[in-house]
Amino acid sequence: MIRIEVADLTTFAVQGIVRPVSSDLAPANARARDLVAAAGTDLEERLERIGMLPVGGAVLTPAGSLVAEYLIHVVVMSDDEPQSSYSIQRALRNGLRRASDWGLESLAVPPLGLGAGSMDTDAPARVLVEVLLNHVDEDVPPSELTIVVASDFERELFNRLLEGR
Repeated sequence: MIRIEVADLTTFAVQGIVRPVSSDLAPANARARDLVAAAGTDLEERLERIGMLPVGGAVLTPAGSLVAEYLIHVVVMSDDEPQSSYSIQRALRNGLRRASDWGLESLAVPPLGLGAGSMDTDAPARVLVEVLLNHVDEDVPPSELTIVVASDFERELFNRLLEGR
């Protein structure tokens, strides 16, 4: 099941939250930065110890002070490789695998690739929807997927894409 909700990820009640990052685990956008700030210093220290990950990689950590239990950090870009539909697809697939490996049943996914400076909103949104629909078809955990958007514009975009499938 895929739902769409306008909500604040820092207070969203799910087992796991996808967090887009660069290869050094720095936040890829303001929402990803806010998650770490709300999670607390223990998470920041843990991320520093992990080090670098390749684009497309994903790592699961405890969510610290957040309502959610876990954060799944998905690497959507690096200094050498800008964020693209392909990097989003690889990272989200690996993030879903980590969630499945850990048996998470509920997962919040923010719009990856949308945000300030993003000229084309449809392409990354289509990729996200496609990956989530393929995951649902596989019938493995997590079975409750929520695209957590920040605006009515984003909600309408994802509703349109899901209705078109």
